[in-house]
Amino acid sequence: MISKKMTDRINLQINREMYSAFLYLAMAAAMKEKGYAGISKWLTVQYHEEMFHAMKFVKYLEEQGAAAKYEQIDKPSFKDGSVKEYFEQVLKHEQFVTSSIREMVELARAEKDYATENLLQWYIDEQVEEEANDNEILQTIDLMGNSAHGLYMLNIQLGKRENEATLDFTAL
Repeated sequence: MISKKMTDRINLQINREMYSAFLYLAMAAAMKEKGYAGISKWLTVQYHEEMFHAMKFVKYLEEQGAAAKYEQIDKPSFKDGSVKEYFEQVLKHEQFVTSSIREMVELARAEKDYATENLLQWYIDEQVEEEANDNEILQTIDLMGNSAHGLYMLNIQLGKRENEATLDFTAL
């Protein structure tokens, strides 16, 4: 049986994942407004992934006989700037999420909650992938030297990203 402390912590993470989703959706709108439809699409796909992450936690709580508790999601906050500055903020945010997941692993280990620790391994792997993707995009931006042609090509490349996340509970 899952503890109240772990249930509360997972509920906090659900709301953090939803904040992440809205952050990326707000960034997508800003990028679209600047003419970067491809980058906007990449960020919109990221929104769907973050919602999938939240719903995966919800389903886990349900399987454990616990309830998801939804809190008010803060207005997304980010600094407008260059494409590079956007992706620096994305990376910084993902590093925050990674830290949050690590805290959950420590709690699961302290409580000898092996089921939750097992679930969290999926999130750890996901965060490694998230940060690697963000770092790769930032390296690409550095390589192209912020040139208009380079940003145009990056915009096209990122626009090819497909949504693999699904909010269908049966797929979780």
